Amino acid sequence: MASAELQGKYQKLAQEYSKLRAQNQVLKKGVVDEQANSAALKEQLKMKDQSLRKLQQEMDSLTFRNLQLAKRVELLQDELALSEPRGKKNKKSGESSSQLSQEQKSVFDEDLQKKIEENERLHIQFFEADEQHKHVEAELRSRLATLEMEAAQHQAVVDGLTRKYMETIEKLQNDKAKLEVKSQTLEKEAKECRLRTEECQLQLKNLHEDLSGRLEESLSIITEKVPFNDTKYSQYNALNVPLHNRRHQLKMRDIAGQALAFVQDLVTALLNFHTYTEQRIQIFPIDSAIDTISPLNQKFSQYLHENASYVRPLEEGMLHLFESITEDTVTVLETTVKLKTFSEHLTSYICFLRKILPYQLKSLEEECESSLCTSALRARNLELSQDMKKMTAVFEKLQTYIGLLALPSTEPDGLLRTNYSSVLTNVGAALHGFHDVMKDISKHYSQKAAIEHELPTATQKLITTNDCILSSVVALTNGAGKIASFFSNNVDYFIASLSYGPKTASGFISPLSAECMLQYKKKAAAYMKALRKPLLESVPYEEALANRRVLLSSTESREGLAQQVQQSLEKISKLEQEKEHWMLEAQLAKIKLEKENQRFADKLRSTSSGQGLGLAQENPTGANATGQEETSARAALEPAHSTSLIGILTRTSDNEVPDVESREDLIKNHYMARIMELTSQLQLADSKSVHFYAECRALSKRLALAEKSKEALTEEMKVAGQNISRLQDELTTTKRSYEDQLSMMSDHLCSMNETLSKQREEIDTLKMSSKVGEERKGVCLQNNI
Repeated sequence: MASAELQGKYQKLAQEYSKLRAQNQVLKKGVVDEQANSAALKEQLKMKDQSLRKLQQEMDSLTFRNLQLAKRVELLQDELALSEPRGKKNKKSGESSSQLSQEQKSVFDEDLQKKIEENERLHIQFFEADEQHKHVEAELRSRLATLEMEAAQHQAVVDGLTRKYMETIEKLQNDKAKLEVKSQTLEKEAKECRLRTEECQLQLKNLHEDLSGRLEESLSIITEKVPFNDTKYSQYNALNVPLHNRRHQLKMRDIAGQALAFVQDLVTALLNFHTYTEQRIQIFPIDSAIDTISPLNQKFSQYLHENASYVRPLEEGMLHLFESITEDTVTVLETTVKLKTFSEHLTSYICFLRKILPYQLKSLEEECESSLCTSALRARNLELSQDMKKMTAVFEKLQTYIGLLALPSTEPDGLLRTNYSSVLTNVGAALHGFHDVMKDISKHYSQKAAIEHELPTATQKLITTNDCILSSVVALTNGAGKIASFFSNNVDYFIASLSYGPKTASGFISPLSAECMLQYKKKAAAYMKALRKPLLESVPYEEALANRRVLLSSTESREGLAQQVQQSLEKISKLEQEKEHWMLEAQLAKIKLEKENQRFADKLRSTSSGQGLGLAQENPTGANATGQEETSARAALEPAHSTSLIGILTRTSDNEVPDVESREDLIKNHYMARIMELTSQLQLADSKSVHFYAECRALSKRLALAEKSKEALTEEMKVAGQNISRLQDELTTTKRSYEDQLSMMSDHLCSMNETLSKQREEIDTLKMSSKVGEERKGVCLQNNI
């Protein structure tokens, strides 16, 4: 069990490890892809930085040139402002200078126009670059957000994997500790098993030596006293009386009683159903009190009137079957002869059902053809006709299987013993089918009755008859359900009880052998009852041995017996003399006592009257006391009679002498009783020898079983040792593999953490570069403004 649990755990861990490995490969691919994407983004950022630097340089140069041009324009404007008042003063001189100034102005205008166009072009380029920079920055920010989300997801996955790895590590450590504890307990159990095997080997050696001697003795007794083995041949073995199983018989009788009650309920329901159906035919569709019914229905009612002669025998057959199962019989299929009569009664009832089925179908068709029949009622009649066909088919199926079960009690070759279980299961299926059919009949008949009650021509007699039929159908349904559930609950017991029969055989061969076996069983029961008579009280063994020695010695020497008789007679005469002597003494003592009483009475009379009255009252008590003393003395003087054999021989009356013939008769009777006791003891010794032979045989079987169990235990010990070594090897290999896996997983986690830290640094650099680009862009815009 432990190895199986370990293998299951190892398989689960291997599956988890393969899953984690696949997830790890997927994560590696994702990390590599992210690294490639980050490298491409870095290159793009470098290119963008370079383009930004070039644009910045151009912007710087343009701003510087613009500043120069602005300063030059200011100078020119100042010069122009200075030259205007001078031109007013000297117009003449100014005309020449105006020509020069116009030429310079035209040159400056052209130059200014060029600069304005160039500035406009630069502004357009700057705007385009700014828009492109914004677009790139927005893309980079969205990419950065997605990368951050992916990084967070990867971090969550990594955290989950680390948790799983830690949990698996803890589980593996716990499993390791448990396996170590199990290995220690297994080692202890192995040591205990070795000690036990050594003890068992010693015991087996002693038992083998003891039983081998007993086996030789028993074999010699068997070869000498057993004429033949009747269990060797199945024909002879079938005549052996099996062990009486009272519990089995009581159980079978209880089951038969329950089945009888169910069959009685079913029989009453069937009787009610057929009788109420007959009443309905007399009422509907034509009332026989008003008009004559059709000849078909007349014939149908005539057949239905005979239902009791077919239904009642079912109850009687089941009752006879129940009465045949008693506590003293052996109940198997070969001995249940009354099952055949029940099968015959069921066959006669099925013939009755086949006979009334066409009339029932034609009667339903006649109802459908009547003017009162509606379409719904016609549909219900068709359904009922189908149900009646199913009911007859189910009864035929049930009768077939019950007939097969009745074959072993009449025809031994009619049904094989291997087919008993299948036949019983088919009987249960047929009973369930009968229950289903009755449920359908109940359902359809209730619908039909409800439709008929709604008809305007429905009479009270028809309504009550329909209700009675419905109640009988419901009773039939309930009875069928009870029988089906009862049989399905007990079918396993029926199948198991089929093996109840003679020992070491497949069962009773024929009904004749089963009948002979039952006769032998009755004879055996009568013999056992005769043996149960109470034994007479016997003499204790030691006393009987002493008496036997005495009798043997007395028979060997008659003189000793005669001497004993003479001694006993002398003792008796002495005792009689002593008795006479003591009787005389008692008479003298009595006379003295009477004289003393008389004298005492005279003294009392001479005393005062009051004292005389008191003494007169005390005197009767004294007389009673003296009477009691006299009786006790007489009882003490009488000789004690002995109840033993010698006491009987020596006991005589006061005036009789023992007779020789009566004494010989007593000795003869005693020896005859003793011979009877010895013969009974001899029979008891024979029965004990047979019992000891059976014990020797059982001990030899137990020895063989013990040797087999020893071999099985040694093989189990070998297998257990191999399993222990294999488990230890697996433990070491699993420890190493798990340590290697843990180290690899820790290295992989470290590498993943490093890559994630690098990605975070790159993301930080990208953020910094984007911030620097935004600052530069702001500076450029300020400069342009």
